[in-house]
Formats: sequence, C-alpha cells, structure tokens
Amino acid sequence: MFKVARASQYLAITGAGIEDIKLSKKSWVFPWQSCTIFDVSPVNYTFKVQAMSAEKLPFVLPAVFTIGPRVDDDEALILYARLISPHDKESNHVHELVEGVIEGETRVLAASMTMEEIFKGTKEFKKEVFDKVQLELNQFGLVIYNANVKQLVDVPGHEYFSYLGQKTQMEAANQARIDVSEAKMKGEIGAKERTGLTLQNAAKIDAESKIISMQRQGEGTKEEIKVKTEVKVFENQKEADVAKANAELAMKKAAWTKDAQVAEVEATKAVALREAELQTQVEKMNALTRTEKLKAEFLSKASVEYETKVQEANWELYNKQKQAEAVLYEKQKQAEAQKAQADASFYSKQKEAEGLVALASAQGTYLRTLLDAVQNDYSCLRDFLMINNGIYQEIAKTNAMAVRDLQPKISVWNHGGEQGGGSGNAMKDIAGLYKMLPPALDTVYEQTGMKPPAWIGTLGDVEPKQVTRN
Repeated sequence: MFKVARASQYLAITGAGIEDIKLSKKSWVFPWQSCTIFDVSPVNYTFKVQAMSAEKLPFVLPAVFTIGPRVDDDEALILYARLISPHDKESNHVHELVEGVIEGETRVLAASMTMEEIFKGTKEFKKEVFDKVQLELNQFGLVIYNANVKQLVDVPGHEYFSYLGQKTQMEAANQARIDVSEAKMKGEIGAKERTGLTLQNAAKIDAESKIISMQRQGEGTKEEIKVKTEVKVFENQKEADVAKANAELAMKKAAWTKDAQVAEVEATKAVALREAELQTQVEKMNALTRTEKLKAEFLSKASVEYETKVQEANWELYNKQKQAEAVLYEKQKQAEAQKAQADASFYSKQKEAEGLVALASAQGTYLRTLLDAVQNDYSCLRDFLMINNGIYQEIAKTNAMAVRDLQPKISVWNHGGEQGGGSGNAMKDIAGLYKMLPPALDTVYEQTGMKPPAWIGTLGDVEPKQVTRN
C-alpha cells in the first residue's frame, strides 16, 4: 500500500527490511511492515507552575510554551517517533510529561534563588528556565519554539509581590513629593530675585534718565541766553557806531540811547530773574530725584526682607512636617513591635499548652506500662505509686506529729524479756521489729483502709475506722 503524509505529518515505518525506524513523507508499506503517521506541528501548553524561593516564599509562574518535534534534525524526529508518537500530541500523557519537566526545573531553579533575586532578575530567571527545560526536552526530540513566561504572581494568602509593589510605589511617590517641593521652593526664590533685580534696574535707569534730561534742559537754556546776549551786544555796538558816525543825530538819539540803556538794564535783570527761576527748578528736580532714589532703595530692601522671611517660614514649616512624619513612622514601628511581642507571647503560651498535653500523654503511657507490668492489678499499682512517691512516709510523719501534739499514753509491746549477749542481741532486735510490724499495719489499715502487700503479711480481724470530717 502506498501512503502519503500531509504537509505537517511524517510516516514512521518499521518492520522487515528496515533496521530501526524509517521516516518518510511518502512510501510503500508492505504487509510485513507497520506504519504510524504522526503530526509534527507545535502545540501550546499552558501552565501555572507553583514554586518556592530559597526563603520558603511560594509564588505562581504562569507560562505558555509552544513545543513540537525538531523537524530539522532526523535523530530528534526518530526519538519523537519512538517515544511520543504512540500517544496523541494533545493527550494527557504528553501534557503531563511536558508539565512535569517544566515544573521540576522551575522549582529547582527557584529554590536556589531568593525572592528578591527572582523579582529583580526576571529576564535572567526566564532564560534559565527556558534553557534547563530545553535541555530536558532534547531527550524526547522536542524543541521549544516559543516560551512566554508571564509576570510572577502571588499565591493566595501570600501577598509578597503586592506588598513589594506598594512599597516601591510609595517610595517613588514620597520622593516625587520631595522633588516637587524643592523645585517649587527654588522656582519661587529665583522668581522673586529676578523681580527684585528688575525693579532695582528700572528705578536706577529712570533716575539717570531724569538727571540727564534736566542737564540737557539747563544747557539749552544757557545757550539760548548766551546767544541773546551776543546779539544784544552786537546791536549795541552797531548803534554806537551809528551814533559816532552821525554826531548830528546825537541829541536826537540821546533819548533813544537812554531808552536803550533802560531796556538793556531791564533785559539784564530779566535774564537774571529767569536764570534764578531755572536754577530753582533744577534744585527742585534734583531733590525729587534723590527722594525717588532713596524711596526705591528702601522699598526694594523691604521687599527683599519680606520675601526672605516668607522663605524662612516656609522652610520651618517644611522641617516641622518632616519631623511629624518621622514621629508618625516611629509610632508605626512601635505598634508593629508590640504586635510582634504579642504574637511571640501567644506562641509561647501555645507551646506551653502543647508541652502540658505531651506531659499528660507521657504520664498516661507510664501508667499503662505499670498496669501491664502488674497485670492490670490496680491495688498493686496504687501501692507501688504510694511507695514510690513516699506517701507512707508522709502518713507516718503526719501521724507522728499528731500523736506528739496530743501527748498520748503510748503502750510499748515487749515480747519476751530474755537477756543475751553477742550476736544473739542483733537477732532479737530484728525479731522484735517483725513482732511490732503487725500492730503498725493494723493501725495503717484502720486509718487509711489500705491493706499491705501479700509479701509483707496479713492483717487480723481489724476494720478500718470511719473518720468523719467537719
């Protein structure tokens, strides 16, 4: 049978006449041969890998990998045909294989890095994941055509990246506020300085212009008077020449001369008066100029001092605001420390409670072991515990103190009055002790209702006393 594969497919032929696997796009397939058609088009695999950093902080790494066989390498295609082609490329088997490789390499790499290193070196982290996953996929004949590793996200209940982003955002916002405040302060100071310099230069130029204008006016007036005087002198000279030349007209012109002299005197006086008036005006203008100059100087100085005071007040306000922010930050840290102390106290109490539970469990195990040792005989267990804890000694001590306080009449039992010497006296003392033991056991039984162990002996017909307590 002649088979032809599609553009994105290959024929994997095995059987007689073929040493291993024959890959072809089209070929004859004989009855003693087997043919499998497999697709080599890449497939997108979407994962959300949960990993943990070196500080045991969990995070989620969303990723989309485009993976397919390496079509430009015959050995890789043979590996893919041998290992993957029996399964559907979108089957759970292939998906789990790829997911296992990606998750394993990602977790191993993340466990060797801190969260800060992963967050700051995101590109390097993604490249390391890509390289290590590709190295593992080579053994299956697969190649990563594209790997889109998205931004790291927090695991529900662990908001590390969220808090880290908030911290960065708040630091940037605070620094921006400080920069804006400093820029405003420098801008306002510079604007005020420029305004003051402009006003000073304008006042200086106005004063100089007024002075020059008055000087030019005075010089013009002087030139005018000088010209008039020269003209008058020339006229008088001409008149004198005429008078000298015309002697016959002397008498007639005497009156004219007199009038001319009077006019000359009047003209001179008028010129003097006009000169005095102009001088007075010049002095007045000079006084006004000095007044304007002094006014401009003092007003400019007062304006500069005012702006300086305003800037000092603004700076003091800024310092107080920063001090208030520092106090607030200190209070917040104190509150966090108190919270941590409370958490530590709670943890200590919790561990103490766990210790009590463990102690109770150990005591229960101890009692069960003792019961097993005495074959569940509660009398033997009770006697052992009382002997082990010194209860009998305490009872004897308490009875002795009570008897001493009552000052009773004590009967002394004497069993035999034989006299002896040597080693016989010691045996007699021991025999006397054993003779005194039954009455003592009877007394204990009467007061406590507890019988002695069988290996010590038995009691007589004694009943325990009923003690009534008020």
